[in-house]
Amino acid sequence: MVALCREKGVEAHAMDFLSLDFAPGSFDAVYALNCLLHVPNGDLPAVMDAICTLMQRGGLFFLGVYGGGSLTGEGPYEEDDHDPPRFFSFRSDEQLQEYARKSFEVVDFHAVGTGEGRFQSLTLRRSV
Repeated sequence: MVALCREKGVEAHAMDFLSLDFAPGSFDAVYALNCLLHVPNGDLPAVMDAICTLMQRGGLFFLGVYGGGSLTGEGPYEEDDHDPPRFFSFRSDEQLQEYARKSFEVVDFHAVGTGEGRFQSLTLRRSV
């Protein structure tokens, strides 16, 4: 995806969440769709802090992942047909919001759908 963006003249980078190479306060908004789904719970607080550091005060962060309901736990997802198998961290609504509150103010949380196919949507704000 990075190569495709660059072909179109869009600046794009591939980085590890724990080694983001941008100056503090570089962004007024961050959008993370399903990428934090693959971060282990043990690393998530540090990742959330790293994202927070890159944001301007008062900046907004959209975080969207699948999880909650009956879909919780860490490890390969049995129904995933990807080869090699991918690592997933599915979190309950409460867990996800608890992780978010350690670094951000929760502006909005809502789940879309029910059961295993539900989507967790958070809008977060970095403190002013």
